[in-house]
Amino acid sequence: MPILTYNDKDFLLDGKPYKIISGAIHYFRTVPEYWRDRLLKLKACGFNTVETYACWNLHERREGEFDFSGILDIERFISIAEELELNVIVRPGPYICAEWEFGGLPSWLLKYENIALRCNDPLFFEKVTPFYRELFRRIRPHLASNGGRVFMVQVENEYGSYGDDKEYLRKTREFFIENGIDCLLFTSDGTNPSMLGGGTLPELLAVANFGSAPKDKLAKLHAFKPNQPLMCGEFWCGWFNHWYEQNHEHKPEEISAMLDEFFEIGGSFNFYMFHGGTNFGFTNGANHMGGTYQPTITSYDYCAPLSEAGDMTVTYDAVKASIEKNTGVPAPDIAVANSEKKAYGEVELTESADLLENINALSTPVKSVIPQTMEQLSQDFGYILYSTEIDGPIEGQELEFTQLHDRAHIFINGALVGIRERSRRRDEVNIALENGEKIRLDILVENMGRVNYGPKLLDKKGIVGGIRIGSRFHFGWKNYSLPMEDLSALSWKKATKSEMPTFYRGSLKISGKPCDTFVKLDGFEKGFCMINGFNLGRFYNSAGPQKTLYVPAPILREGENEVIVFESDRCESPKITFLDTPDLG
Repeated sequence: MPILTYNDKDFLLDGKPYKIISGAIHYFRTVPEYWRDRLLKLKACGFNTVETYACWNLHERREGEFDFSGILDIERFISIAEELELNVIVRPGPYICAEWEFGGLPSWLLKYENIALRCNDPLFFEKVTPFYRELFRRIRPHLASNGGRVFMVQVENEYGSYGDDKEYLRKTREFFIENGIDCLLFTSDGTNPSMLGGGTLPELLAVANFGSAPKDKLAKLHAFKPNQPLMCGEFWCGWFNHWYEQNHEHKPEEISAMLDEFFEIGGSFNFYMFHGGTNFGFTNGANHMGGTYQPTITSYDYCAPLSEAGDMTVTYDAVKASIEKNTGVPAPDIAVANSEKKAYGEVELTESADLLENINALSTPVKSVIPQTMEQLSQDFGYILYSTEIDGPIEGQELEFTQLHDRAHIFINGALVGIRERSRRRDEVNIALENGEKIRLDILVENMGRVNYGPKLLDKKGIVGGIRIGSRFHFGWKNYSLPMEDLSALSWKKATKSEMPTFYRGSLKISGKPCDTFVKLDGFEKGFCMINGFNLGRFYNSAGPQKTLYVPAPILREGENEVIVFESDRCESPKITFLDTPDLG
């Protein structure tokens, strides 16, 4: 297959000038049954390359246990791209940002108290090398030098936004080469001098990431590295959303105008995102800016040319027209279409199971002196329940957390007495007990997403440090891990409204071939929704902007489909509605 090189002006594919017209699609954000459809639409839009990250945290959820199956089968994803004659850019991290939980780093790294992330720390490098070996073993057959179409691989990711350890970058580069990654290696960073200065190496191609003013931004890259071609490694055609924010929108005419600029100055680009997809389950990340914790929503629609459900949008049409106009080459005549959507209507969830009543069926407690973090309990996603007994006398003292990451429901003797949410809500809970009086204290904590960008990356989950009553620490706890994956042991009863953390179950009945749909949970407040054991992701109705969850047809089946909703706050009506259009606010 053609080999990609470059001179001081152009990329060269087998020695001939070549413009990289790339779009980002993350295999782990799209169900595998739809990979071919999304890649076909990329090619039909006039693109010649697809780019993807690799997510270490899902490929190695438990240290030393690797998973490259199903939605994580990156080799199958690349193979489909190769069948469609698309070139491939792989960005293996180990850190990917991507508004993805912990930036793609596995949470078990945080069990090692002395580890230093993303630098030439021997312990960090010891932990990442087995993942690299497993990943590269699967990628090597697909390198252009071996007859495949992977012609670029990134070293680290936006490193200049985090650190400046050039020995770490060199060691990473050398490890790639030693493990047979012999294609064009590159780095990508923002365009300000400190980012480029911290994140690049003289011996590597540097590309720049930005979402506006291509001429100006690529001029900055050229000034920093004049003897190489110009490329935007992430052209942000849209943006992501946090809970509590308005939905971001970008105008198609602005995107096509910026594409015209790329072609005018001869720059290559990678559309971020071409198809964003979904943060299924608990995989969304979070930012921590200005002292405020900001978790990302479930949808990763990103205002991309292909919507979250893979539909071709007006932006898709504008991008296709711009590429055809500027290249003078019509886009390939490929038959592509938006998927059929169906409004299945209202479904009543007729059964419920109270979390606290079922806690011993869901989890075996681990006893500890102080509350354990999720990482100490080898738990990556979900919730954790802390339980203890407190004896009097206590004279009106407030309950205090050293650090809460991220949202806690506080119960005394089974009754909800307050909710606290990191950077947001802080209900005051006071404890006053007579001599000889005793209470049970339960605290349910949700991991709303580990920080994925910036200096707050070391973001342990649960209760970090300890819990005080007034100035006095309380010792002696039971820790219940709740990853919310196997719910088969729940004891169900007739559903009722509740203001306690509760699971609700019902059945979606489908006649004929299932279609894509969107579920709206108006009678609920906050939690997650599973269909046939597949976790669609989180909802948080009062926070917005997202009001529906995307349901891909491949997770549905003809006949009965089990629906489980976990509600942490309150259920006003145990009914949900399946619509044929999304509502992202």
